[in-house]
Amino acid sequence: MNEHHKTIAQTCLKAAEGNTMAFPQIVGALSDAGFESYAIDFRRATATYYLPNGESIELPTHRVDSAIAPAFDTTRMQAAIRDAQQQVPGYTYQGFCEKAAMAGCAGYIVSFCGRRALYIGRTAETHIEYFPDQ
Repeated sequence: MNEHHKTIAQTCLKAAEGNTMAFPQIVGALSDAGFESYAIDFRRATATYYLPNGESIELPTHRVDSAIAPAFDTTRMQAAIRDAQQQVPGYTYQGFCEKAAMAGCAGYIVSFCGRRALYIGRTAETHIEYFPDQ
């Protein structure tokens, strides 16, 4: 992991939390820099960015204010994802994270080569969301 990788990961996290880059732009920037995936852990308030060679960088994220619901509600999770995809008026990444936690999501993994995100509940329930066709 070199300084360029670290800078790109930090820049993308800051852009997500500051609502200055949309998800497709972040995926493009991280992928172009050589990352293959990243994971967000709401319980630990961390983001981990992975290179194909196994190296990674872990960064602190904002802490989600809402408690993570004990049961994973796929319908509520999908609604939060749709709001993000459609950039509904008033959308923020932090708001997305709050809705995800209230839907029982403890974290998620984004795979660039797999073109999908895997959302994970507290008891390991999952929901796979494939990247929309562009």
